[in-house]
Amino acid sequence: MDTVLLDMDGTLLDLHFDNYFWLTHLPQRYAEFHGLDPLYAQSELGRLIASYEGTLQWYCLDHWSDLVRMDIPALKREIQHKIQIRPHAETFLRFLRQAQKKVILATNAHRKGLALKLEVTRIDRWLDLVISSHDYQQPKEADAFWQRLAKAENIDPARTLFVDDNLSVLRAARSFGLQYLVCINQPDSQKPPRASGEFIDIVDFDEIMPAGFTVQDLRPAIP
Repeated sequence: MDTVLLDMDGTLLDLHFDNYFWLTHLPQRYAEFHGLDPLYAQSELGRLIASYEGTLQWYCLDHWSDLVRMDIPALKREIQHKIQIRPHAETFLRFLRQAQKKVILATNAHRKGLALKLEVTRIDRWLDLVISSHDYQQPKEADAFWQRLAKAENIDPARTLFVDDNLSVLRAARSFGLQYLVCINQPDSQKPPRASGEFIDIVDFDEIMPAGFTVQDLRPAIP
């Protein structure tokens, strides 16, 4: 295995931030800003969000800023304290670095939201490359994304591990031919685990590290 591809939201980072933002914080601020009934605002936003699911627009913060006439990146900063690294994720990243694997973050996150999360967590210090699907103008649910990524980074699907929490994305990666697929079963720490039954199912990264491996086994962190 030469290359490890990792999703961000729900995989390296707790999806609770995103769920809370889109389902609670944005509806509240949207209702306040536009003078709407809170329940109506929540219902209207839910309808809009569902209508774009699986498309690049669903992940595009510029699209949502235009649609709701509010600064979505600024609203995300209001609750940035909720951005958290998932258990064992940093240890896993450091383990991969020590094992000399090529580690690529492959996310659907828009570059503006991505910048905030990297600023808060600094997980990019353990990564060789950060790819947003917006760079290719195709979501990870599309085969075209995988075609472009593999060509650009010379990825051999037979020697690549990919970890994600999104079943639609994992299925697209499987169709493309990625050999090793791992599904995170508890992307949101506030919700119970749910196994996919289709892929290698794990709750946390310690389940796919060598038995008995601890952070003490690692070399000093990169500054």
